[in-house]
Amino acid sequence: MKRFLFNAACLSLLALGACNSNTDSASTTDAATTADAAGGAMAGDSASGAGAMAADTAAAAGAMADPNGPTAPHKDDPEFMKSAAHSDQNEIQLSKLVLEKGATGMAKTHAEMMIKDHTKSTADLKAIADKKKVTLPTDMDAEHKGIAADMRKLSGKELEKKFMDQMVTDHQKTINTMAAHRAMTQDTELQGFIDKTSPVVANHLKMSKDHAGMM
Repeated sequence: MKRFLFNAACLSLLALGACNSNTDSASTTDAATTADAAGGAMAGDSASGAGAMAADTAAAAGAMADPNGPTAPHKDDPEFMKSAAHSDQNEIQLSKLVLEKGATGMAKTHAEMMIKDHTKSTADLKAIADKKKVTLPTDMDAEHKGIAADMRKLSGKELEKKFMDQMVTDHQKTINTMAAHRAMTQDTELQGFIDKTSPVVANHLKMSKDHAGMM
């Protein structure tokens, strides 16, 4: 009888241990699932936060736009992309011109920045345009070809002053165009391009105004 009671007790303890083991396993699984869900939620929140921050930055840049000021043609997405490409080439080629003619100081630094940043903008835009079968221009627009011809006749501080004043005019027009097209386009890739690029253009505009004011 004692042996029977001892064996029964052992069986009860084994059963209890199995239950506890199963409970611990379930708890571990539930905890892991909860952690994964929390991690996914945090990743989603981080992505949403980054997107919101980009939109806020673009909105701040768009605040520099003049709603009544001039814009480049942008009646639809292909026309906007072509205008943006022209804008890049205008800044790149005018900057190369003043560097070739020996620009110094802040004009030289500014020109080098224009070439770097607008070359990057062109690459970003071309990636989108290629997907949409839009051929981008690779030269200045007609107006800026005339401006370049006039600038070639200048030199020294006169040339540098003309260059900086033109940078103010051009970047104001570009930020106006970006803000106007951002409000009308439904293309998420172009919206992203504008959100990414407009703060750079806004910074160029501010710097151009500051530099022009010192000449």
